[in-house]
Amino acid sequence: QVQLVESGGGLVQAGGSLRLSCAASGSIFSINTMGWYRQAPGKQRELVAGITSGGSTSYADSVKGRFTISRDNAKNTVYLQMNSLKPEDTAVYYCNAKYGTRWSDAWGQGTQVTVSS
Repeated sequence: QVQLVESGGGLVQAGGSLRLSCAASGSIFSINTMGWYRQAPGKQRELVAGITSGGSTSYADSVKGRFTISRDNAKNTVYLQMNSLKPEDTAVYYCNAKYGTRWSDAWGQGTQVTVSS
């Protein structure tokens, strides 16, 4: 089992920055990939950014050039640096880990990000 705890959400003005953190515990060795998803009211949850165990990253087109995903293996923590935030980035952000041979999903509790115009 993998457990995830997120932190770093909040309220920010458009154009501002926030950094989200996701600390993993449990069967860390079994994690294949980690990522950040978000879900806005009335919308489906969408993948924002992902990072593999080898460090390869991927981003949704809507955040490319503004968001950066990174990891600190010593701290078992993944970060999402969000710059040039827009009101449409407002959502609950969830950390995700896919682990084990079956690529099971672990989810954090979610953290609210609100961008005011």
